[in-house]
Amino acid sequence: MKKPTLLILAAGMASRYGSMKQIDAFGPNGETIIDYSIYDAIRAGFGKVIFIIKKEFEDNFRSIFEPKLKGKIETDYVFQDFDLKKYGIEREVVREKPWGTAHAVLAAKDVINEPFCVINADDYYGYDSFKKMADFLTNEVNDNSFALMGFRADKTLSDYGSVSRGVCKVDDQGNMTEIVERTKVYFKDVDGEKHIFFEEDGQDVELPLDARVSMNFWGFNPAIFNETLDLFKRFVEEKHTNPKAEFFIPLVADELIKENKATFKTIPTSEKWFGVTYKEDKPIVQESISKLIQEGVYPENLWK
Repeated sequence: MKKPTLLILAAGMASRYGSMKQIDAFGPNGETIIDYSIYDAIRAGFGKVIFIIKKEFEDNFRSIFEPKLKGKIETDYVFQDFDLKKYGIEREVVREKPWGTAHAVLAAKDVINEPFCVINADDYYGYDSFKKMADFLTNEVNDNSFALMGFRADKTLSDYGSVSRGVCKVDDQGNMTEIVERTKVYFKDVDGEKHIFFEEDGQDVELPLDARVSMNFWGFNPAIFNETLDLFKRFVEEKHTNPKAEFFIPLVADELIKENKATFKTIPTSEKWFGVTYKEDKPIVQESISKLIQEGVYPENLWK
């Protein structure tokens, strides 16, 4: 059986951060957040890492990651762009940004033939998450059974502004019954206590602190590509006049659940997420990594 593959979403422009956070240095020797994810993935049993990037990022990514990963894990690169013809879509659509995370995953459809997981480049997930996902991809995944890591909402927010989160509903069997992408989720002080809200139709809606949310850590096998492609064609046809419409992975998951085409096991993790959405998040991430090194979770120099 092939080892699972790690697919990293790294094509975003990071407009709120102000620079390319995917390759920004956070560790004591210039390590990126991606470095810690790959390190954990190798320990958990992954055999390959594929970066989804913009073509113009390629030289930067190769120069940063190829020297440190050579001999440790196989690497590959695929590119998210605006070309719809390669997906059998003839319509011309003018956009400033590509179509979103599920569209990015489609960029890897011709290079992945084994179970794989999808993660964000700028999120720290922790070894427990990679180990649990590797076990699922090795023993449980099939054409109709996929998974996501379920993080507690209160362990996933920034103190410096709103973020997007896929909010999950989970049944008694641990399977997701619904996931809704909330694009403005944030902490708010209420009578001296921290609460979580999301914005919907101009209204503030409270979310339980222990609600399970997706941090874009998904487990699939290659069957997901055909399903995603079918849904993407429908999405483009419906949304081609909206230049800001985004085709998110949670949208794909929600549609497959509603159509009874797949189940999504929600794998709980106790890991505390951290990541960078805003520039103000950087010192918090650096401090968090420093603490993990002091606790012996990671060596000070990750790749030596």
